[in-house]
Amino acid sequence: MDVKDSNGTLLAEGDSVTLIKDLKVKGSSLTLKRGTVVKNIRLTNSIAEIEGRTGGSTMVLKTEFLKKA
Repeated sequence: MDVKDSNGTLLAEGDSVTLIKDLKVKGSSLTLKRGTVVKNIRLTNSIAEIEGRTGGSTMVLKTEFLKKA
């Protein structure tokens, strides 16, 4: 399964990615700002999602809002 970021670059386990858009976190008042780096990502069963640790917790992020750092 090939997981790609918003630019079409392949992502792999352990890569670092950068947010390209401000994202509001559901169920929280937290907003992840554009340019935030998420290190050591993990791939999920979905092509459109990755798992990463940011804002003090583990979150699932859509690949359409990420670019490889």
